[in-house]
Amino acid sequence: MNNTRNFCIIAHIDHGKSTLADRLLELTNTVIGKEKQEQVLDSMDLEREKGITIKSHAIQMDYVQEGQKYVLNLIDTPGHVDFSYEVSRAIAACEGALLIVDATQGIQAQTISNLYLAIGHDLEIIPIVNKIDMDAAMVDDAKDQIVELIGCKRDEIISASGKTGIGVQDILDAIIERIPSPKGNPNEPLEALIFDSVYNSFRGIIAYYKIFNGTLKKGDKVKFINTKREYQADEVGVLKLKMSPRDSVSAGDVGYIISGIKNSAEVKVGDTITHVERPCAKGIEGFENVKPMVFAGLYPVDADDYEDLRASLEKLILNDASLTYEPESSLALGFGFRCGFLGLLHMEIVQERLYREFDMDVITTVPNVSYKVHTTKGELIEIHNPSGLPSPNLIDYIEEPTIKAQIITNSESLGVVMTLCIEKRGELKNQVFLTTNRIELTFIMPLSEIVFDFYDKLKSISRGYASFDYHMEGYQAATLVRLDILLNGEMVDALSTLIHRDYAYSFGRRMCEKLKELIPRQQFDIAVQAAIGTKVIARETIKAVRKDVTAKCYGGDISRKRKLLEKQKKGKKRMRQVGNVEVPQEAFLAVLKMD
Repeated sequence: MNNTRNFCIIAHIDHGKSTLADRLLELTNTVIGKEKQEQVLDSMDLEREKGITIKSHAIQMDYVQEGQKYVLNLIDTPGHVDFSYEVSRAIAACEGALLIVDATQGIQAQTISNLYLAIGHDLEIIPIVNKIDMDAAMVDDAKDQIVELIGCKRDEIISASGKTGIGVQDILDAIIERIPSPKGNPNEPLEALIFDSVYNSFRGIIAYYKIFNGTLKKGDKVKFINTKREYQADEVGVLKLKMSPRDSVSAGDVGYIISGIKNSAEVKVGDTITHVERPCAKGIEGFENVKPMVFAGLYPVDADDYEDLRASLEKLILNDASLTYEPESSLALGFGFRCGFLGLLHMEIVQERLYREFDMDVITTVPNVSYKVHTTKGELIEIHNPSGLPSPNLIDYIEEPTIKAQIITNSESLGVVMTLCIEKRGELKNQVFLTTNRIELTFIMPLSEIVFDFYDKLKSISRGYASFDYHMEGYQAATLVRLDILLNGEMVDALSTLIHRDYAYSFGRRMCEKLKELIPRQQFDIAVQAAIGTKVIARETIKAVRKDVTAKCYGGDISRKRKLLEKQKKGKKRMRQVGNVEVPQEAFLAVLKMD
């Protein structure tokens, strides 16, 4: 155990985490020959294209220093704010962390939030300035920011380049010298923390864990404390580039367990594994059920693909336990599913994976969040869908989820960033100057305001400089109304949204104008209305496609023309009663991109 080191890498998106991990794997000869490729630990094509780690990975490296053999366990963490719970569990399984800061960009919001997680778990931090080979590198500035942030000595900061391999040897030496070996007793009752799980179509769900105390042998009867399920350990082992079976793994080790689990709900990240016969006193702290934050309807483009979509979601959920779904139907879109996601990036990834892995094209409705509705009878209802809202006379008040947003920006774009946050109903809580040119802003904001396009806007107004990170804060009362869109007096349920009363009028107005452009003209006039309850707040009319019935009357009495027009008017009226309006797919997508 003295020669084992468990560590993770903390970095903002695109600061060179995966590239640096590649160099560590090459230097320790974990990856050789044909296995060498860019971003070895990113197994999905999507991860390579977007340059972010979506699924966390773990890998064991063997390294010899001065004749001593060391075992280094790298537990890779996802790089996006949506997956912060997984990051926190990976951090809990380590004794040290490499803090990577891009020399061209400096410290960003996510680096700070993940760093606080690591410090909260008493991890030894090794600061590294990466990308020093770049022309735009500001190595001294980045070092100043790190010293200011964590209060380390300047000479403790390692300068490195993941691309060229400079400084990687120093990082390996620092891991061995500075990171403490794991503490724990192999003879005590088994206590292992699950930090990730993957699905294998032949072996079922494979859980990855780090053992804090005790020993796990092949064939042992184990139980998962929080889900209260019991299993037989068919195979245990350690994680090299591929899984490497062992007869037993003990305290301090990072490994995997295969026990033929078929249902992803049975393996939860953050759960504790222990023996059935000699269990540990209590589970490892920090476990929570991950709650989806953003909800949207997914509907197949072709109604016949409904069952295929269900099968695709069932398979996808095996690989991604944080996705939730339940069937729902809509008058406009037919049958589909109401899905819960961790955030907007998660939603985008799920859509992309459905298309790539299962060839499913889906229509997504407007994303929204879950609200708590307090009724006049004193009941509490949680709703994820605007159509589930009770009638206004039964509602006492509605509470919406809020977040604590941390934004780091430079002084040039401070004004526009603050204006954007205040427009989105944000409330400024704190403002700290990290350096003379970098400011950290803390806002309390409604989650519903950021699920649309907040991140994109923030990036564009700050020219890509501002970085953003958020945590759930709780619920607060808000004056929300349900905005319905009516076509010819009929409600289109898929276009309903819950919105703050102050913004309802302008939003309804813009929706009507947009739909007027997108809905094709029919043989009759179509009224496009936005309404709150029974009160119409905006209206546009899509004019009918008309045949000129008076063309053949080129003279004579006016009553002849009037007779023909009246006849046409009657026909249009009858047509309007029986005609229905098809809403094209672009209309649903356009609502998402309203601005």
